[in-house]
Amino acid sequence: MSTLDWQKSSYSEAASSCIYLAATTTGTIHLRESDFPEAIITTTPDRLLPLISHIKSGTLAP
Repeated sequence: MSTLDWQKSSYSEAASSCIYLAATTTGTIHLRESDFPEAIITTTPDRLLPLISHIKSGTLAP
């Protein structure tokens, strides 16, 4: 597996827990949280977009 180019989310604040994303050439998206960088979630754009939309709209239940 090649090295991933991790990018910090623009919504992450400097002193808080940060979300990082990396995309592969095949379209797979990897997500990790700065407190546990070894725990990586893998998804596709089609599955990630609805999650981001719900987060932005505030419709996710706690």
